[in-house]
Amino acid sequence: MTCAVPAARWNLTRMNNLLRVALMSTLPIVTTPAPALAAAAESKAAPAPTPAQAATAADSIHSLSAKSLDGKTVAFSDYKGKVLLIVNTASECGFTGQYAGLQTLFEKYRDRGLVVLGFPSHDFRQEAGSGEAIAKFCKVRYGVTFPLFEKGPVSGTAASPVFQFLAKKHGEPKWNFFKYLVGKNGQVIAQYASRVGPDSGELVSAIEAALR
Repeated sequence: MTCAVPAARWNLTRMNNLLRVALMSTLPIVTTPAPALAAAAESKAAPAPTPAQAATAADSIHSLSAKSLDGKTVAFSDYKGKVLLIVNTASECGFTGQYAGLQTLFEKYRDRGLVVLGFPSHDFRQEAGSGEAIAKFCKVRYGVTFPLFEKGPVSGTAASPVFQFLAKKHGEPKWNFFKYLVGKNGQVIAQYASRVGPDSGELVSAIEAALR
C-alpha cells in the first residue's frame, strides 16, 4: 500500500501533462511573416524625408520637380539630354539687365539643346512682386520666353529642393543672378557668380562644351 499513493500521484501528473499537450495542439498558431515585421520596423524607424533631405539624396536634378510661375508642376525629367542654365533672378537688382543676355543665350543655343531656367527670389530683398507682376515685367521689359518658376527661397534651410541640390557641391547663391550650368546627365558642371554675365567668354565656352 505504501507504493500505491506515489503511483497514483504519478498517474495523475502524467494525465494532466497529456491534457495540456492535447489542449495546446487545438489552439491556432499565429505568426507574423518576416517581411511584415521588417516593414513595420522600417516604417517606425524611417520617417518620410523632408524636401531638403530628398534633394540632398537626389543623384541627379532629373529626379526633382518645381512649380512654374503660373503654378504648374514641371518634372525635371523632361530636361533629360538638355543642358540647363539655372539662374536665381530678381526684378530690382543691379544685375537685372542680365535678363536680356539670358534671353539672347536661350535664343542662340536652344536649338542645340540649351534651356535657361529663371527662379525669381526675394532672398536678397529685391523681388517683392507677385508671380503675375514678375511675368509681365520680364516679358515687357526684356522679351523673356525662357521658363520662369515660382518665386521662392534659394538659400539657407528653406531653399527649394532644386537649389538644395545645386548647392550641394557648388555652394548656394550669394546674390541674385548666380548661374548654375547643369550637364545633359543632370549633374552640376559649374557655378558662376553674378558678375559673370551671360555673354562672358567663360560662360559661353562652358555652354558650348556641354552641348557637344
